[in-house]
Amino acid sequence: MVELTIAEACKVYGGSHIDDKIMLIDDLSLVPLPLVPRRTNCVILGLCLKGKAQYSVDTKKYEVRPGDAIIVNDGQVMDNYMVSPDLAGVGYFVSVDFFNEVVKGVRDLSAIYLFSRTHPVFHLTEKESEAFQTYFHLIQEKVEQESHHFRTDVVRSLFTTLIYDLSESIYRLQQEQNINVPHGTRAEILFTNFLTLVEKHFREERRVSWYAEQLGISPKYLSEMVKQASRRTPNEWIDNYVVLELRLLLKNSSLTVKEISKKMKFPNQSFLGKYFKEHVGVSPRRYRIGQDGSKK
Repeated sequence: MVELTIAEACKVYGGSHIDDKIMLIDDLSLVPLPLVPRRTNCVILGLCLKGKAQYSVDTKKYEVRPGDAIIVNDGQVMDNYMVSPDLAGVGYFVSVDFFNEVVKGVRDLSAIYLFSRTHPVFHLTEKESEAFQTYFHLIQEKVEQESHHFRTDVVRSLFTTLIYDLSESIYRLQQEQNINVPHGTRAEILFTNFLTLVEKHFREERRVSWYAEQLGISPKYLSEMVKQASRRTPNEWIDNYVVLELRLLLKNSSLTVKEISKKMKFPNQSFLGKYFKEHVGVSPRRYRIGQDGSKK
């Protein structure tokens, strides 16, 4: 199955963008979404302002109306995209890496992730909708300032604030609907519990067997359930948290690689270096100073 990527979307739509990290859609009616099944290799976030649209995510049909926010997670299959002639709205295509960097510090990520999986379309209040549009215009302005030395960092910060506001909207909806415990399939509930554990213990524990033991199930069953709910393996989720933490420590702290290795409970500095290069493609030192060897 052909994947839906930011690079492809940029070729078709040509919206304001930063490399393959993030692309902005200021005319939702022209968004390059598929009429045939395509698996997303990015996160899609949008807001309908006028008209309506419908599409399928993982074979389930959804309809979007004014005031509705939409979230399509990476790895989901989109299909049957249709819009009304008067559709208007704004949105983002965000790479998985960029999105993960943004949500790294967001508390209770597992609850937010599961909510977006089970409620990919949810309605915002008028005030929340206005805030979404304000963030969009601010981010668009910064994305288009290509000469701005800190453009990517400013966009990342603004997008992080948008995610916090959307998370608050999600908590509001959960309270209104009395969603105080995980709802959904057995796989979704186990995934939520697993991710909650990972958020608390990834710095010192990276064994899938340990997480399975805490949940009272076998590693094989945990792997099956997590993959069914999120289309990723437990190891991929654990590695994602660890790598993002390492990136943050390398870029935003004065700790030496040896000190980071100790903090993250790696056997030694060499082991951390091999782990980081395997997942990021460069050594911790090269990542810290920039792949071209210059300070950033």
